[in-house]
Order: sequence, then C-alpha cells, then structure tokens
Amino acid sequence: MALLRVLLERAGMPVGKEALIEAAWPGLAVEDSNLTVQMAAIRRALSEDGGSSWIETLPRRGYRYIGPEVTSEDVLDKAACRTPSSHSLPSGPSVAVLRFSNQSGDAQQEYFADGIVEDIAAGLSRINWLLVVAPKSSFAYDGQSVDLKQIGEELGVRYLLQGSVRRSGGRVRISARMIEAETGSLLWTERFDRPLDDIFELQDEIALNVVSAIEPHLRKAELERVRRKRPESLDAYDLVLQAQPDVYCGMPVEATRALVLLDQALVLEPSYALAHAFAAMCHHCLFLRAGLLEEHRLASVRHARTAILHGQDDALALTFAAFSIGMDEHDRDAAFAAAEAALAISPSSAITYIVGGVMFGWAGKAERAVEWGERALRLSPFDPWAWSAFHALVLGHFHLGNYEDAVKAAYRAVQYNPRHSISYMLLAASLANLGRHADAKSAAARVLELQPAFRYRMQFSGVDCQPALSASLGIALEIAGLPG
Repeated sequence: MALLRVLLERAGMPVGKEALIEAAWPGLAVEDSNLTVQMAAIRRALSEDGGSSWIETLPRRGYRYIGPEVTSEDVLDKAACRTPSSHSLPSGPSVAVLRFSNQSGDAQQEYFADGIVEDIAAGLSRINWLLVVAPKSSFAYDGQSVDLKQIGEELGVRYLLQGSVRRSGGRVRISARMIEAETGSLLWTERFDRPLDDIFELQDEIALNVVSAIEPHLRKAELERVRRKRPESLDAYDLVLQAQPDVYCGMPVEATRALVLLDQALVLEPSYALAHAFAAMCHHCLFLRAGLLEEHRLASVRHARTAILHGQDDALALTFAAFSIGMDEHDRDAAFAAAEAALAISPSSAITYIVGGVMFGWAGKAERAVEWGERALRLSPFDPWAWSAFHALVLGHFHLGNYEDAVKAAYRAVQYNPRHSISYMLLAASLANLGRHADAKSAAARVLELQPAFRYRMQFSGVDCQPALSASLGIALEIAGLPG
C-alpha cells in the first residue's frame, strides 16, 4: 500500500527504486527483488479494473503510474480488498531463502545463522535470471507450522532453500538443501564443516560456496521443469534451457542441434543475451571441430559481441562471450575484461573461472590456469562444465612438466565428459610424456573415433596456442600417433 500511495501521489512522474524502497521499508536494506515481487502484486490487485498496465516499468530507473486520474484513497481501498494472499509464480525461476535453524543450543548464535542467510540471498540476487525474495519476507514463516508448498505459493517462488547451523567448540557445521516448493522434491543438499577461525570470513566463504553450488542445480531443475511442459511451448527462455545440454557437450552434432533451438529463441527475442552467448559457444565448437570454417568463427564472434552488448548484467552471458572472443577472435585482453565484468556481477561464478582457466592454459600461462581451474572446482565441484576446469589443469600441469598431475586431471575430464575429443587428446599427450605409450595410443584412437578429421595443428591454430606449449604438445601427440 505504501508503494502504491507514492506512485499515485506522483502520478505521471518517474519514481526511483530508492524512493520506493524508502517509502515501504524505511531505514532497512532491502533487495531490489523484493520491490519487484511487490510491484507484481500491485498489478495483480489492480487488474480487475483493467489496471494491470497502469504501472509502467522504467528499466534501470524505477516505475511510473500512467493510469486514469483517481484519488489515491479510492485505488488503495480497492487494492486492499483484492490483494491476494498468495502470488502466481513468475515466468522465470524464483527462490526464497528461509531462516536457517540454529542447532547450537545457544540463542546468541542466531546472528551468525541469519548472517549466513543474508549473504546467501545477496549472492543469489546477483544471478541475472533468478528472482530472489528478500530474507525479511521469508523470515516471517519462522516458527510457523506451514507446509513448503503453501510458503512457495504465498511468496510466489518455485524453489526454497532451507538449512541449519551447528556451532560446537572450534568448528561450525552448516547443512543446506534446496526444494521444489510445489512438489516437495529435494533438488540439492550439501554440508559444510569448517574450523571457526574467523567467523565473518567463514560466513562469506560458506555463502560463496552455497551460491556457486546452487546455480547449476537450479538450471538443471528448470530444464526438467521445461521438459514436463507441453511440447508446443515456444517461449524463448524455455528454448534456451532445452538447448543448454547440447551446448554444454561441446561437440559438433550436439552444437548443430542446439543452434536450431537457439535460432528459434532469437526470433522470439532478438536481444536475448544468453541465447547469443550459447550460439557463440556452438559456433566456436563447430569452428574448432568441424574444419576451421571461417563462417563459424565469424558467427561465434558476432554472437559473442551481441551477448556483451545486451548482457551487461548477465554473468553467464558475459562469461561465454568472453570465451568465444578469446578463443576465436584471439583477443585475450577483451576476453578477460568481459570475464572480470562477469565476476564483478557474480563473484561465485565457477563457470567464469573455468573458461578463464582454459584461456590461460592455451595462452601458456600455466600457473594462472591451475589457479583458476582449482578455484572453479572448489566453488562448484559437480558443475556441468567441470570437465573444462580439468582441461585448464591439464594444460597448466603439462606446461609445467607435472605430467602425473596432468594425467590425473585428464582422466577426470574424460570421466566428466566422455564425449569430448579434446579431453582424450590432452590425456594422450600427458600419457605419452609420462612414458605410457600404449595407453597414449589408446586415448589417441578415441580422439579419432569422436572426431575423425582431427589434426592437432588445426586445433592449436584455432585456439591460438602459445608456441612453446604447441611445440611440446605436438611432440607428445606424434608419439601417441595422432595426425598433425
């Protein structure tokens, strides 16, 4: 009601987000997503009078009332009668972080549990495609015997994150789990056990780990939800989700299949940054693994540039665009600028560290490749792109002469993505330099099964491999029997 009153009092004039938040939550720090939820509720409340369009959204500025001239009291009275007790679900994914239970037996530790929740919610709110209900709304259910489906309906969210905190002696244990509110299905659960050296540093570390672990699971849950929908649904968001597994595979057949869906999505929404970024990745794959055709390289760069243009607030779009620009345009400076922008938006973005590590690896910056690859795996050890993080580790360790570590990482890359030819190429080179020539030849044979036209010089040229690394890899791959 406070929000609606401010808009009516300034009818026809833009009202900034800061002014609206101060009117509704004076003196409190509130996430923008909470304002979004309440604006949607106002529009629903006014819709019976044809007022769903009376409140105009001004991107990056705020909102404006553009409806008929009325007294604020008349509209407020009607809105009060019609404000629903539960919200319809938004079209995109949405989550509420419930208060974590304090199992320490010490009421003084409530602040620590609440701090964890606040940090997790703040981290999740950085994810461009996710609507996050502020903890102050979800904390209202603390101590109430309300089932999760009802909480989801009343808050208007698809997913709920709940957990517990136990502090004992010099250690703290935090358990967290994510649930699909409508079905009650458990989507993800994890436990964090840490020494209690610096309580606030620990709070930040755990929040970062939870956020980085949740993001890929949310994407997977959204994909499963889309698959349950009617097949005639052609919403751009759904099409991009359906394309995602084939984009992530990194091989030509799947990339070609994904592009069909992505092209449909871009017809529906030409400025969809993530669709452009995924398309860039598909053309990158086709360029490297289907003959180095210039048309694919140019398409990769074109889509990547468009993704950066329209995706300034989308960490995932910036990340994949960075990769295409770095690998296909060979502009490493522009690529890392985009990657740094992605990390500024979402410091917990494991995928940014993954693709950055790969770029460092091919550029011959071995220590940075290992550093970024290891950081990515700490943030999200079961990420769908974990195989690429292991690529970064292989390239780094190989260049440093640590061939045993390179072999271990290459085997892990194969384990995570057994359909990717470059994983076997890196394994073959590492085994060859370790003196395991028979195993190296076996891995090389698998490369040619997956990519019959493979030539390692084409691969090195395509990714602008650093000359010294290119030379040492080439010698190893000749031993393994791969054609140059």
